[in-house]
Amino acid sequence: MHNIDIDFIEMTLDIMKYSINRVTDNSPVLGSPKKASELKELVGETITPNGISGEKAFKIWTDVLSKANVPINHPRNLSFVPSAPSRASILFDLVTSASNIHGSYWMMGAGGIFAENQAMEWIVSLTGLPEGAFGVFTPGGTGANLSAIVTAREFWRSKNPENKNKKGLIITSGGAHSSVITMAKITDTDVYLIHKEEKLTAKDVEEEINKMSDEDKNRLFAVIATAGTTNAGIIDDLDGIANLCEEKGLWFHIDAAYGGGALASPKVRNLFSGIEKADSITIDPHKWLFTTYDCGAVIYKKPELAKEALSQHGSYLDIFQDEGARGFNPSDYQVQLTRKLRGLSLWFSLAMHGTEVYRKAVEIGLDLAQKAKELIDENPNLEMVREPGLSCVLFRRKGWKPEDYYQWTYKNHKENIALVTPTKWQNEFENETVARFCFINPDTTEEDLKVILETMN
Repeated sequence: MHNIDIDFIEMTLDIMKYSINRVTDNSPVLGSPKKASELKELVGETITPNGISGEKAFKIWTDVLSKANVPINHPRNLSFVPSAPSRASILFDLVTSASNIHGSYWMMGAGGIFAENQAMEWIVSLTGLPEGAFGVFTPGGTGANLSAIVTAREFWRSKNPENKNKKGLIITSGGAHSSVITMAKITDTDVYLIHKEEKLTAKDVEEEINKMSDEDKNRLFAVIATAGTTNAGIIDDLDGIANLCEEKGLWFHIDAAYGGGALASPKVRNLFSGIEKADSITIDPHKWLFTTYDCGAVIYKKPELAKEALSQHGSYLDIFQDEGARGFNPSDYQVQLTRKLRGLSLWFSLAMHGTEVYRKAVEIGLDLAQKAKELIDENPNLEMVREPGLSCVLFRRKGWKPEDYYQWTYKNHKENIALVTPTKWQNEFENETVARFCFINPDTTEEDLKVILETMN
């Protein structure tokens, strides 16, 4: 399987042709998932003692398996938080994979890590964090949040030896990303959840802290705010919470996995006031910074604290601390040891296009959210649930029940019109099912919006 022969060359050409066609396809078919039993019936056994040949395996992919996926960068895929990687980012992901660089240590991947760090410097500059702040690329926001929580907890324990065997406690809100709760479980950390999906304020946090028992106050080590909630694009009171955390000696982490990309736009930078005071920040370039999956990032005000908490040690790793191998080692600042160079595709796209193009692309999403509001306000059958949050729009179809939204979603998907999934929003009386747009893709147009909204009449 390591030989280079004519079959390998032909397979390479086929794969490159497929990749080029996929990259240049502006409006791919909205494929849909199939049951595993259906796929098994269509493709049969693919893993056999003697192989089925590259030609047959690739045909199975192109004819069957590739069509059982939903293209996340389709211009009318407005569900969840989509991804619309630049074509430069996609193409350079091929280079990253072909190079197969071990991206954990400078000794193994100095050139690639240097390029990643160039992209990271730009991201850090968007946050306004003080000099010395820096970060590392991770496998998505979940890994970034985990790295930040571990760092915060270990810093809390290092400040007071009595905390060493205590189970820590963090505060966050109902609008926080699901990964925050899950990562707290992984680190055996308790979560004090403020049941609020709207903007979390410093007053909210302070009131809840005052309600705590003395024991819980002593276990509290961090507050996690959100800068662009997944559901509605809401940005918490970052400045107020930052000041409260400083006053009470708490770690302040901001999950800006989705919303952080909007920092590239001066139009909304004021909404993030206080982000520069955070101890750590999560941002996902694979969301609103047009990078291929999977590429998250965690940034620290004081990276040395992350290094103390997360750096791995072993006799087989000692060489990486040798004078001849010294440099920036990404594995010291996040939970993963072996890693690919996730930030390379972002670096190449930024280097190719420049940061001004990124600003314009982000602002297309912001503008589309406002245009959607205009169209919804003009339609007598529709109404906004709340004002747009960044590029998220929540709205309702008057008279619809939850099942109507789901039937509408499946019908549009089946007919290759769009993929727009409903969500739930806590209003005054109930957890209401509503429709939701999230605009990331610069290829999405006003005409796309009109087509989708027309299906609700």
